[in-house]
Amino acid sequence: MLLDVWSLALIVCSTVVAFLMVFAGRSALRVLRFWNPASDDNRQIRLENEIWLTSTLVEYGLGVQIISLVVFVLAADHFAGSIPGAMCATGALLADPRGMPTLLIKLAGVFLYGFWLLLHQLDIRSEHYPLVRVKYIYLLLLLPFLALDIGLQMSYLAGLRPDIITSCCAVVFDSSSGGGPLLLRAPQVPVLQLFYATVLLLAGLAVFLLRRRRITAAIAYSLGWCWFFGLAMVAIITVFSSYIYNMPFHKCPFCILKPQYHFIGFLLYGTLIPATFFGITPVLVEPFRHRPGLAGPIAIYRTAALKISLFLLLVFTALASFPYLRYMLTGGES
Repeated sequence: MLLDVWSLALIVCSTVVAFLMVFAGRSALRVLRFWNPASDDNRQIRLENEIWLTSTLVEYGLGVQIISLVVFVLAADHFAGSIPGAMCATGALLADPRGMPTLLIKLAGVFLYGFWLLLHQLDIRSEHYPLVRVKYIYLLLLLPFLALDIGLQMSYLAGLRPDIITSCCAVVFDSSSGGGPLLLRAPQVPVLQLFYATVLLLAGLAVFLLRRRRITAAIAYSLGWCWFFGLAMVAIITVFSSYIYNMPFHKCPFCILKPQYHFIGFLLYGTLIPATFFGITPVLVEPFRHRPGLAGPIAIYRTAALKISLFLLLVFTALASFPYLRYMLTGGES
């Protein structure tokens, strides 16, 4: 599969990102050794000019890596057409043991890479650039994770072959088949009760935090979003997907990305993932509030992030609930 157009696109993007990150890592080491904002010597001036270029390259590189999650899933769905037994991305990802780990690493990367972009945007909001060392230390810590991301992806693409026989999503997610690697047996009623109770709790905490700033409530809100992200994925697989497909035994989280289901999966994941990011990060940037020039930008971000996460939470809940409520109200008629 390495010569497939989707594989080549992923490989080219990863190669470019790896090159940019190596260059950025060199600059990060120079920042840790020589960065001194109180100095006005030539080395400090050259370093300031260098980090502007480096930060711009890192922004583009990490942005490409975030987008690569979508490209990777679309590529897996494309590969399914060439792998016996695969009907969607599920079968293609299970055709090689590194498929699902690569997907999970890329999903985690969306949050980790996004947090660097957030630190950078906060840093340039202050004329003192108080987060230069922080964001470049974080960048150095990201490099092994980025190498794992790219390495797993390359290994997965190299291991895919058209003569591999895999399982389709109907088998993997069928609770009556004795269980598959992705089988979830959670009963529908408790999952729905937990889902809507968590939605109400998060909405209530968001409204409270928009009126008052309480660190304990902010921590609870952040932890609540971590819990809700996992719960929402379980709910999509075990409950909502069946009503999207109008098939009680079809519980695939990837087929909802297909055009015959109006691409509703992109809307669901496209609201859930950024909502989780904006729900988690306000408390993560709070420790930097006392850095020079950051009190205002962090306060503005905290308010904006709460509003965005609340709005996306409501949109996601409405999108996920609509097929289920339509089924209940119409007696199964779509």
